[in-house]
Amino acid sequence: MATLDSDSEFLKQFYIPSYMLVPDTKAECLHDTPKCPVLVFINSKSGGQLGADLLITYRSILNKNQVFDLGEEAPDIVLRRIFLNFEKLKNNGDELAPQFENKLRIIVAGGDGTAGWLLGVVSDLKLSHPPPIATVPLGTGNNLPFAFGWGKKNPGTDRNAVLSFLDQVRKAKEMKIDSWHFLMRMRAPKEGSCDPIAPLELPHSLHAFHRVSSTDDLNVLTPTTTTIFMCSGMDAQVSYAFHSERKLHPEKFKNQLVNQSTYAKLGCTQGWFMPSLLHPSSSSIAQHCKVKIMKRQGDWQDLHLPPSIRSIICLNLPSFSGGLNPWGTPNSRRQRDRDLTPPFVDDGLIEIVGFKDAWHGLVLLAPNGHGTRLAQAHRIRFEFHKGGADHTYMRMDGEPWKQPLPVDDDTVVVEISHLGQVKMLATHDCRSKSYLDPSSQSSHDDGRDDSDNEDESVGDEWRKFGAAETFRIPDEVDISQLS
Repeated sequence: MATLDSDSEFLKQFYIPSYMLVPDTKAECLHDTPKCPVLVFINSKSGGQLGADLLITYRSILNKNQVFDLGEEAPDIVLRRIFLNFEKLKNNGDELAPQFENKLRIIVAGGDGTAGWLLGVVSDLKLSHPPPIATVPLGTGNNLPFAFGWGKKNPGTDRNAVLSFLDQVRKAKEMKIDSWHFLMRMRAPKEGSCDPIAPLELPHSLHAFHRVSSTDDLNVLTPTTTTIFMCSGMDAQVSYAFHSERKLHPEKFKNQLVNQSTYAKLGCTQGWFMPSLLHPSSSSIAQHCKVKIMKRQGDWQDLHLPPSIRSIICLNLPSFSGGLNPWGTPNSRRQRDRDLTPPFVDDGLIEIVGFKDAWHGLVLLAPNGHGTRLAQAHRIRFEFHKGGADHTYMRMDGEPWKQPLPVDDDTVVVEISHLGQVKMLATHDCRSKSYLDPSSQSSHDDGRDDSDNEDESVGDEWRKFGAAETFRIPDEVDISQLS
């Protein structure tokens, strides 16, 4: 790829002609289909100026009609239009249309919320040949790109960086990841719109949020989402503070390092390091929430929550908070005694982990460290009741919201259940593992003691370790300025 001519030949592998993308456009004469046709979706607001720069670069080297700004057009509208056009061309006898459809791959550039949005849309469309998705890390945490081998640092946006990424996409393997159904039951407002339900500002991944029935004012749902991770409690509160600050002062959030430093500062000021001193006992999840899980079809069980747990994380990936694995890898004894498994991305199970505070999170940097493993389940239900607080904080796929809690005898229910699977693109050395891969089984079961502190007896000895961005003060931050 050293010359323009060789670049041109290379890029032909990814090119999609306009008549495949734009209905009623004059057909082009093509002898065969490219090896790796791609659709590119970019959140131009992600990564400071990086998203906008990346948009310009991709449009300069590919057909501009195959590169989309998510700030201008939603992915469900784009994909529905393109796949309907594929069907029209196939019905009209176009022999290349089914080949483009079968070879198609998607690139999405943005944060975890943007990636989750695309995954949910592809899942909802129920395509006969859903395209696999590669992710460009333009966010702050970038857990999804990191889990599938695409890195966690914001990428270069110049021509050579984009050509290198396209080459990785061409060589990538396909992996399946579980998709999840998200249900929320709460009393809908008597006045105003239900989409979104005021005062909620819900994540992009909950893109289809609506009332179940106009006659049922208690039922509200989203049909589908692909859950990268969801958390409730103190960690989500810090994320919400960060999100709110970024909306008020977007000019201050221009690069990943500044974002992570600001996140660390908010973790201190929000009391995540000393919740027992700065927050009342109601900050304990168990004070205002009952959690139930389903490990076997039709069998709901109460999940015991230790009173000191202030944050619950539900994961479908071996990456959280910028690359750490809260679930860890249970050794063979834990797998046998507690019926636990490694965190496979396609086993239909969601990992449920608890944390007491940011200090508890420091165990993640210890050898074989992990949070308090609460359970693995096919479904989990949070039942919020009237208690000592009028709201809690939740986060889905990296995007937080402030969830009102009942003020009377009502119950707010949030339920996540396994739905199906969507396809990801992954590098060959990625950390995400499939339960169908024999090498994954052998590499996980090494029989070592994994420092299991399931009774949450994490003491001062762990405080010497560093931690993830949610828990750790980055080296670049002057701790004396965190006031």
